[in-house]
Amino acid sequence: MLIPSIDLMGGRIVQLIQGERLELAFDDFDYWIGRFSSYPLVQLIDLDAAMRQGDNRTLIERISRQLPCQVGGGIATIEKAEGILRTGARRVIVGSALFRASSNDPANAVNTEFAAALSRAIGTKSIVCGVDTKQGQIAVKGWKEMIRLRPDEAIAQLEPFCAAFLYTHIDKEGTMQGFPIEVAKRLRPLTCRQLIVAGGIREMAEVETLDRMGVDAVAGMAVYTGTMPA
Repeated sequence: MLIPSIDLMGGRIVQLIQGERLELAFDDFDYWIGRFSSYPLVQLIDLDAAMRQGDNRTLIERISRQLPCQVGGGIATIEKAEGILRTGARRVIVGSALFRASSNDPANAVNTEFAAALSRAIGTKSIVCGVDTKQGQIAVKGWKEMIRLRPDEAIAQLEPFCAAFLYTHIDKEGTMQGFPIEVAKRLRPLTCRQLIVAGGIREMAEVETLDRMGVDAVAGMAVYTGTMPA
């Protein structure tokens, strides 16, 4: 399944390269909402909230009312997760709050206490665990801080608390250089939950290959540039 991505920053729809360099920006929200209206799921990310530099709450509410969205970006408390769900979002994507950035011990790096509390509060079916990696290790806080933890280790510990995992390969994000299929092959057997991958997707052939493996794919840059039809 292809999941189109709407990334918000500064009140606009944007596409960044590797989470840092602004490449595209759009203001025509109704156009893209219309383009994505036939999809069973759309990914909606508040980059400002993820980077701790404000938020796009009004736009999150507007888009979540019109599209079936899983929403992420700076969701660090149960209260915020509940608030996002009240806007109409189907699920919340939680990333940085699931990890202890100060820990150098892989056994203690995953905040399973928060994951369990969140699961009790909103239900596992409403939670997508975000596992974002840079050079093979987990990246948090807007991808600015690294943790000595591999995605394989994180998935094993978070499995009981979510309906899906979102794995983002930051090194390829926004580049349209192709997602590393071998990573999906390695991760797919590690969980019985829905596995969604993102980072570098450039053509439908990749999405179809991933789909045959039982993996769903998020695409942004390829969609907005017209490289991939949507």
